[in-house]
Amino acid sequence: MNNDFPRIITLLRKERGLSQKQAALELGISQALLSHYEKGIRECGLDFVIHIADYYNVSCDYLLGRTPDRAGATIRLDDIPDPPDSVPEDDSKSNNLASLNKKLILNSVNIIYEILAKTGSKGLTAEISSYLMVSVYKMLRVVYSSNPKNPQAMFSVMPEIYSGLACALQSVIETSVNQISSGKAADGFRGINPSSAPELSPDIISKIYPELAPSLFNLIQKTEEKIKKLI
Repeated sequence: MNNDFPRIITLLRKERGLSQKQAALELGISQALLSHYEKGIRECGLDFVIHIADYYNVSCDYLLGRTPDRAGATIRLDDIPDPPDSVPEDDSKSNNLASLNKKLILNSVNIIYEILAKTGSKGLTAEISSYLMVSVYKMLRVVYSSNPKNPQAMFSVMPEIYSGLACALQSVIETSVNQISSGKAADGFRGINPSSAPELSPDIISKIYPELAPSLFNLIQKTEEKIKKLI
């Protein structure tokens, strides 16, 4: 089996609010065996993959981490809605891969801000906004400076030091974000009330943001594929 299967079947069981004992009984296996499957200790056969896919009403490809879509659909550029207030692209000039990634990022960021609005935390919104702004700033400088003829006077921070300082700033901001989200004050902002944080899961996100959720799930999948290569 693969590393995704144990994680996903555990997630699906917990989403339904099922105990391991109850799920095992309904699946017709022992609790010990289901526990081994969920921990990745033992591999199951193809028949069980199909059985548990039917049980949770998802595709086998989803269970195996081959697609973030529960029905097994493969996302295409045309399937992703344009982000709010975006400018339509000239298809004759645009790069499909760039267009796809742009939509994945913008739609995912839109979900983040929707969730932030539900927390009612000005501090969390401000700090996460700062983090994203630094990310855009760093990448803007990279593409801007790819042509050495472009005047660096557009920026007030010297080329030799901006990257390291920007990364340091992001680390500081991320620390503040983590503190605020855990209920602690940081950078002059109050921590959030844990009860104000919305309850979330893949299923809930899909229901609240049916058009944007595929972008977020694909962004997660693409990012984690890159992270796993570092392990």
